[in-house]
Amino acid sequence: MEELTPIPAQYGDENIIHLDDREHIRQRPGMYIGKLGDGSHSDDGIYVLIKETIDNSIDEFRMGEGKLIELQVADGKVRVRDYGRGIPLGKMIEAVSVLNTGAKYDTKAFKKSVGLNGVGLKAVNALSMHFEVQSFRDGKTRRAVFRQGHLVEDSEVQDYHGSEKRGTIISFEPDGSYGLFENYAFREDYIETMMRNYAYLNTGLTLNYNGKKFLSKNGLFDLLTENMTVEPLYPIIHLKGEDIEIALTHTNQNNDEYFSFVNGQHTIQGGTHQAAYREAIGRTIKEFFNKNQDLADIRNGVVGAIAINVEEPVFESQTKVKLGSKDMSKGGVSVNKFVNDFVKQQLDNYLHKHPEVAEVMLQKIQDSEKERKAIAGVTKAARERAKKNLLNNPKLRDCQVHYNDPKPVRSSKDAEDDLRQDSCIFITEGLSASGSITKSRNVRTQAVFSLRGKPLNSYGLTKQVVYENEEFNCLQSALNIEDGLDELRYNKVIIATDADVDGMHIRLLMLTFFLQFFPDLVKKGHVYILQTPLFRVKNKQEIRYCYSEEERQRALAEVKNPEITRFKGLGEISPDEFKGFIGKTIRLDQVSLRKEDAVGDLLNFYMGKNTTERQSFIINNLVVEEDRVDE
Repeated sequence: MEELTPIPAQYGDENIIHLDDREHIRQRPGMYIGKLGDGSHSDDGIYVLIKETIDNSIDEFRMGEGKLIELQVADGKVRVRDYGRGIPLGKMIEAVSVLNTGAKYDTKAFKKSVGLNGVGLKAVNALSMHFEVQSFRDGKTRRAVFRQGHLVEDSEVQDYHGSEKRGTIISFEPDGSYGLFENYAFREDYIETMMRNYAYLNTGLTLNYNGKKFLSKNGLFDLLTENMTVEPLYPIIHLKGEDIEIALTHTNQNNDEYFSFVNGQHTIQGGTHQAAYREAIGRTIKEFFNKNQDLADIRNGVVGAIAINVEEPVFESQTKVKLGSKDMSKGGVSVNKFVNDFVKQQLDNYLHKHPEVAEVMLQKIQDSEKERKAIAGVTKAARERAKKNLLNNPKLRDCQVHYNDPKPVRSSKDAEDDLRQDSCIFITEGLSASGSITKSRNVRTQAVFSLRGKPLNSYGLTKQVVYENEEFNCLQSALNIEDGLDELRYNKVIIATDADVDGMHIRLLMLTFFLQFFPDLVKKGHVYILQTPLFRVKNKQEIRYCYSEEERQRALAEVKNPEITRFKGLGEISPDEFKGFIGKTIRLDQVSLRKEDAVGDLLNFYMGKNTTERQSFIINNLVVEEDRVDE
């Protein structure tokens, strides 16, 4: 008879514990703000803390209360001031410290707000070293101070005769303790992007960030105008209705790209509204021209934006980056039908009224169709080849968890346990570098794609090269981005090359490939550059890895009798050492694009045929750094 395995002795009543609201947030922060981070990435938790605070002020503006929001960020501390109705004084403490407490569970006090779950400010409070709230309302005020979520001061309700107008002031300092926001720092450009998005979506609202004002008169029209890195082929189409606003145009880029928002929240991962918008654009234009056009040709080159307001939005997580709602409200109108009906009517009307726009649009669609048909034979064969290669691709060492895997079902587990966010692929040069990474990687979440020497310079070439070039085709297939980013297999695409001239050239060639054919991959923040140490400074007691000359000099001053090694290539770093460089302390530089970057001009200068200009630039800006490892 089979012997039953006994229940481990250490599992008993004493192992079952209850966490109060504060403890639960601090032990499982990922459930409330996504990843923690240190501020080096735009989706790090310290920016979610700012967003959660401002969202409440935005909701006040959307209810017609307060047209100014002030944000001050300095020395790691944040202060948000709005001029809305002010948090009701009697319940102010509960409103900022007790989970599932709020005024947004029905639609009487707030309609179409972002915050619905009574979570946001409580998470900010619990995850802050110092948190302070003061509300001004009906000639009275109340102020409370918290430390790491614990109430340490409460003024109770008092009459107020000062000059402050009604509204709410929230001040906080993220907790930099071990396990939370260690060594955090706010980046001004990330906060400014957040402010701009708030302004685009709330015309009439002024946001003052450290003295700099953000406001928009034309909503999504301004958003596209200020964010497109390529020229539109015709004037931006901008249409507004009740609870919906859209903008779109065609460009010469090789994919379609969308900005989407729900109740003022930037849904960077899209959702039901974005999918419905994309579908509606294709079908409406196809019906307008009444031709047998392929939807892919119609949407090729589209840059669009959509913002909708929903009474009870259902997001896929507390961080609200993807809409999961199927209904607009309790009335049961589907998001798909709502968006499709608006686009079908308004876009069709616009095209009838503006035949000059329709003419340019039709020409773009026909050009896309001509290009697609010209490479149809190549693409079919390439897809079959890539499909086989993906199953047995000598260039790819795949991982187990992918970004496009179904969302895992969890109960009380931390949201950071969702390993899809950690999925990444290292693009390396040569077998020695890929060998080191492959041996030291985390096979659960880290894949490796090995390039065979320098890839082709794809600047100025048509998309046919993506299918004809075996390496590019295999990479496109591995990333699963032929039809857009909806099924992207890796959250981070990391270019891992040597820090020498050849490595820099390969890095430029890969960035050219992505910017030429898949710019959305860069614009959505998925492309990174891996930083690897240039020096190892050690003695018998300690080892320091240095990523710059400044770090090397500091190490030399602090390490006695040092032995210095310079790494000239990734292949020189042993797998045991490499494990530390691609683990929790990995250093990545996110590749970002701004409108002023003028992508076309940049690519033409660095990767085009203007050899003389480029040589002059290199000569005039050349810096020679000697290897001074004998100090």
